[in-house]
Amino acid sequence: MDKYIELNFAKLDIDRIKRRGYSEAVYCECKTEAQLIEIFKAFKEAHSNVLGTRCSAKQYEALKREFNSLIKYNEISKVVTLIQNPIEKIGEVAICTGGSGDIPIAEEAADTAEFYGSNVKRYYDIGIAGIHRLFDKIEDIKKANAIVAVAGMEGALGGVLAGMVDIPVIAVPTSVGYGTSFNGLSALLTMLNSCAEGMTVVNIDNGYNAGYSAGQINRLIERKK
Repeated sequence: MDKYIELNFAKLDIDRIKRRGYSEAVYCECKTEAQLIEIFKAFKEAHSNVLGTRCSAKQYEALKREFNSLIKYNEISKVVTLIQNPIEKIGEVAICTGGSGDIPIAEEAADTAEFYGSNVKRYYDIGIAGIHRLFDKIEDIKKANAIVAVAGMEGALGGVLAGMVDIPVIAVPTSVGYGTSFNGLSALLTMLNSCAEGMTVVNIDNGYNAGYSAGQINRLIERKK
């Protein structure tokens, strides 16, 4: 029987790493600072590394007061980590964005992939409005085992990349854009309707899931080498 830690408001799946290869993550939004401290403390006592997404600066400061130098925070991605066990990184995941406005979601994907053991290379602001920027980097991008394509507006980057490589592409629509982008819905529909084979689409602004999935692909490929 798998184990979990029972708190009065949560059940922490500490055996997930045995089933899935990766530990459970903490979604910080909607949690109080006291709840987050209790969750992180329980994982720490179970000798587990912890990753939290959508962590506010205020929540981070509360965690830092409790755990000091063990806590690291990326204010762009809003990802917070507590790492007490070394992370061995293998393979390579490429994180690409259409524009600089997509970087916060791309950083969430990158932080997640790195936390779960992938080397990450970032290729930012290479969208189709200046597609020569993508062409300049495409040979480097092709060296990765998996690609995460993060784009708002019309969301075309994922389809363009998928049409140029023989590598799995995970597309992330972002809520970046003007009125008729409908907070990412336009990019989502573009990605879902792409005719480029080999592209998988995650939910709007879900950099975490894209980074996690890319890490799984990367790990499986590296195992077979």
